Amino acid sequence: MIEVNTEEIKETIRKYSTPFNNNYKDASIILAAGHGKRIKSNTSKMLHKIWEVPTVNRVVNACLKGIPESNVIVVVGIKAEDVTKSVGKNSEISFAYQEVQHGTGHAVQVALENIPESFDGTVYVFPGDMGLLDDKTVKFFKDSFEESKSDMMVLTGIYEGAKDENHYGRIIRVKEKDAKGVKSKYKGKVIEIMEFKDILKLDNKKPYLTKYKKKSFKFTRTELLENMEFNSGVYAFKSKPLFELIKKLQNNNAQGEIYITDLIALFNEHNYNVEAVSPADQYVLMGFNNKSVLKEMDSIAKKLVYEKIKDIVLIDDPEDFFIAEDVVENLLKRDLSGEILDIEIGKGVYVGAGISLASKIKLMKNVKVEGKVSISENVIVDSNSQIIGSDENPCVLESGVVLKGMNYIIGSRIGKNSLIMHSILANKKISEGSEIKFVNPETKGEEFILNL
Repeated sequence: MIEVNTEEIKETIRKYSTPFNNNYKDASIILAAGHGKRIKSNTSKMLHKIWEVPTVNRVVNACLKGIPESNVIVVVGIKAEDVTKSVGKNSEISFAYQEVQHGTGHAVQVALENIPESFDGTVYVFPGDMGLLDDKTVKFFKDSFEESKSDMMVLTGIYEGAKDENHYGRIIRVKEKDAKGVKSKYKGKVIEIMEFKDILKLDNKKPYLTKYKKKSFKFTRTELLENMEFNSGVYAFKSKPLFELIKKLQNNNAQGEIYITDLIALFNEHNYNVEAVSPADQYVLMGFNNKSVLKEMDSIAKKLVYEKIKDIVLIDDPEDFFIAEDVVENLLKRDLSGEILDIEIGKGVYVGAGISLASKIKLMKNVKVEGKVSISENVIVDSNSQIIGSDENPCVLESGVVLKGMNYIIGSRIGKNSLIMHSILANKKISEGSEIKFVNPETKGEEFILNL
């Protein structure tokens, strides 16, 4: 077992955290303390990437954009320092350390230590592995909660896979008639959420009884298992009842954990109003516990990017390309302004974050561009070439440059209308109109000599 230095973790958290802003009326809690055993990786589950961005960073970004002027609290636990450093320091973000994971309800209890009890606003909760969540969905949820005038809201989904593979917690709603056959005026109201493992423990021969507004409703075990409406793990609360009831959560369930889902029953018992809404796009609710689902989510992200730019940029293979989302957003803005891009992206091309692309550029098969790189207009880059820059040594390809054959251009500035062929150039400045062929760095020492 790897030893954990708790004091070092707490010091890192202090270093990266920003004090709670009492002027904000919203707070978002992101649950990122788990490691994910089924992902079978030494990397934190929260740091696995979707379209090259760690999933927890994606959720943080969706919250920052979807709920402007909001305090964001990221709950970290296993691999706490890695997750904290990945999210980074931000004027609206603080971190809470869940040293031992006792469930989602416990994680929220830990996060609330960062929020003063005098806070009178809305508290949102998001899972850190929901890497396809976007700011549009977050805004929709915020608007829905505010319009509902409810005290708590759950974002739900409709499971579309095989019912035997649905391991999500089920949304239990008020039926048309209660256990005595009397018609209920509360039909459709959310009674509670029951976790999948707790449903499995029910006696198949006896109905499960639950209450809403002092009326009993019964459900068979099969009925609950076949219920396709599931809990996404996204919630909204008015802060006052949340602070009041969060302390009442207990761990009397199959897992022996403190579930945030139990708050629904508590809210109902105390006559608070609980509502539920579902987003238009179901894919935004996806979380992952294994590599295959993570891969599926990455494929969805790729399709979303392709659909955005397929008619403004020529992409040879929709299944094999990468363009960072900030680059995509820049291209979309330019297209909206009326600019004709004339950019061609070959199969297997990788364009990393922060890359500046002018118009009339052709990146051929398997070209990789990453770091601080600026490519001007009328540039052609031949297959399998790499262009890499850094803050200290940015890479610039001026207009009319042609890279022919396989080339490695690292931290260099290539002047206008230059031709570079089969060369490796590191930290060089090439003057306008140059023709460079077969340039390679010299090797030093016997260790570089390969005897055949």
